[in-house]
Amino acid sequence: MSSGISVGLDVGGTKCLGVALAATGEVVAEERRPTPRGDGSIPKLIDTLAELADALGPYDELGVGVPGLVTRSGVLRAAPNLDGVADVDIAGRLGAELGHTVRVDNDATCATVAEWMFGAAQGVTDMVLVTLGTGIGGGLVQSGRLQRGRNGFAGEYGHMVVDPDGPPCPCGRRGCWERYASGSGLARLAREAAVGRRVSRVLELAGGDPEAVRGEMVQQAAREGDADSLAVIDDFGRWVAIGLVSLANALDPEMFVLGGGLAAGSDLYLDPIRNWYQELIYQPELRPMPRIEFARWSERAGAVGAALLWAAHDTA
Repeated sequence: MSSGISVGLDVGGTKCLGVALAATGEVVAEERRPTPRGDGSIPKLIDTLAELADALGPYDELGVGVPGLVTRSGVLRAAPNLDGVADVDIAGRLGAELGHTVRVDNDATCATVAEWMFGAAQGVTDMVLVTLGTGIGGGLVQSGRLQRGRNGFAGEYGHMVVDPDGPPCPCGRRGCWERYASGSGLARLAREAAVGRRVSRVLELAGGDPEAVRGEMVQQAAREGDADSLAVIDDFGRWVAIGLVSLANALDPEMFVLGGGLAAGSDLYLDPIRNWYQELIYQPELRPMPRIEFARWSERAGAVGAALLWAAHDTA
C-alpha cells in the first residue's frame, strides 16, 4: 500500500539531514545524523543514510542530495567536502542496502527542485537557483524542465572565471566567481578592507586580527549602521550581480533564487544585488527585471529537493 511519503536525504560536510515529505510539500518528519569522516567513511556514510531512511519510513520514493559532481546514473565522481570520495555509486550501494531504488543528484540541483516545486519559485517556468555558501553552486529550470546538462554536471556556477588574475580557488584555478560572491568571498573582501583599516568596527569584532574576520562580523557591523561595513556589503552585492548578469545574458530567466548560508543576511544584500544588476545588465531598458529573491527552504532545501527527485526526474 502506498504511504504517500517521499524521503529525501541531504549529505553535508558535517551532518546528514533527512526529511519525510507529504504529497502536499509538507515536511512531516525530520532526522539528523553526523556525517562520517576519516578512513572508511564511505561504507559508514551508506550505513548512516540507510539508518536515516529507515527512521523516516515507510516511504514510496527515496532521493539523496550530495555535494560534488554526480552522473545521471547516481555515481558521485568527486566531492571536495567528503573524505575519500572518487567514483562512488551512491545510488547502487544504498539501493542494495535498502532493497529500494534510489535517485541521487547534486545537492544544489536538489535545492533547485525544492524551490521550483514548493518554494520561492513555485509556478515559475524559467528560473536559476544560486547557492551562496562557503562556495557557490546552483541549478536551472528552463521552459518548465529541470536542466542537468549532458553529464549531469550543470550548475557549477561558482567556477565561472570572473577575473583570470584573481585569487586562487581550491579548484586549482584563479578568479572563480565563488572567490568573490560566496560567504568566504565576503570574508575575504572584509579582510582586505580590515588590513587597510577601512572597517575598524569589523576589526574590533575580530579582536584586532584581520585574519579572524568572518562574514557574520560584517553583517553585525552593517546592522549596527557602520558605514565601512555597508560599503563592503555593497561591493559584495556588486560581485554577486556580476555573476547573475552573466547568467542572465546567457539564459534570460524569469527569476533568480538565492539560497545557501548567506540567506540569513537577505535584508542586507538584496538591494545592493538588485541595484548592481540593473547597472550591469545588457540593455536594461529593453528587458524586464527578473525577480531576485532569497530561498524559502533554507537548510532543508537539499533534503526536500531530494525527496522530490522522482517527480522532477520526468522533466529532466
